[in-house]
Amino acid sequence: MDARSAALVRANYRSVIDAPNGPERLVSAFYAHMFGENPRLRELFPPAMDMQPKRVMTAVQFVLDHLEDWDRAQHFLEQLARDHRKYGVEAAHYDIAGRALVAAFRTYCGIGGWSDELEAGWRDIGILISASMAIGANSDTSQPFWEATVVGHRQVLEDLAIVRLQSQTPIPYQAGQYVPVSVPQRPKMWRYLSPAIPTNPYGEIEFHVRKVENGWVSPAIVAETEVGDVWQIAGPLGGLHVDRDTGSDVLMIGSGTGIAPLRAQLIEMGRRGDNPRVHFFMGGQYPCDLYDVQNMWQLSLSNPWLTVIPVCENASNPWWYPHPPADPPFGMHRRLIGNLGAVVASFGSWSDRQIQIAGSARMIAATTRALVAVGTPEWSITADPV
Repeated sequence: MDARSAALVRANYRSVIDAPNGPERLVSAFYAHMFGENPRLRELFPPAMDMQPKRVMTAVQFVLDHLEDWDRAQHFLEQLARDHRKYGVEAAHYDIAGRALVAAFRTYCGIGGWSDELEAGWRDIGILISASMAIGANSDTSQPFWEATVVGHRQVLEDLAIVRLQSQTPIPYQAGQYVPVSVPQRPKMWRYLSPAIPTNPYGEIEFHVRKVENGWVSPAIVAETEVGDVWQIAGPLGGLHVDRDTGSDVLMIGSGTGIAPLRAQLIEMGRRGDNPRVHFFMGGQYPCDLYDVQNMWQLSLSNPWLTVIPVCENASNPWWYPHPPADPPFGMHRRLIGNLGAVVASFGSWSDRQIQIAGSARMIAATTRALVAVGTPEWSITADPV
């Protein structure tokens, strides 16, 4: 795809994003075209598809952002196709999806806003996406998901729970990745969660889950999960990892339950004898949101390469939380007050570090902007797109 064609499709995509209800209208057209060509595909998706606009647009955005770095985009799409195996989607279905994507943009734009150049550009994008995803679907012969049984459920805050599960065989993920999960209270409503511990020979896996207001699945996990529940866990996605070959030190920035993929990597690194230096900024809106700071402090005591810095936007807990803020453990860095990204950026550009950011999409974007503003090279920052 040449530069002019890439610029046209990116501008067209931006016009959809910026329009009121644009993503919802586009994705509705996408599924209408796809299910219209093959009605049986509808049976593969959950009855409620409220999360689909965000997921489809996130995937398209990632592809458009990496047209000049196609190896990374193709890796992402192949992972996404392997993930879709849990729905029963097959490689042959991606040609239909590619055509539906082009048709959706054509329908959205209408006769007056469409052109032969846009048609050709989006057709190229559709072919790139469908071909990459077909390769991914055909390249994985493992089972589409595993079953794991809840062996522990601890509600550490009113809206936050730690869930420990165990499977018959270890689920093959790497520390720093995330996995799709389906819970019995909300069957077929898959959500992405990051394991907070590395894999182990006992098949144990742990998730830290915060209730999303008006959410379908997270409230059920926090409030309704019981020991003995059987979850489905599909194949891993994502690529957060420490590149040990570079010799560079590491900066990790996590907020709320977003610390999970960083935490898993740190625990795994603690099993090694030699590690790069790591500064780990743990953020939260209130002191009570730093629910795992004691564990990370204990990890740092036995691993001198690790420095943990707690950060809160507010100095005191909310009125409804029954306890005053606890002091950081003796010897730990004092708790810093302020916006997480701004606090980290106040220390400088961290331009010599491998940088990982994990948390909400808004937090990742804001922290990235804060770092880039003080001179951090954007290529040194990694964050998963989902």
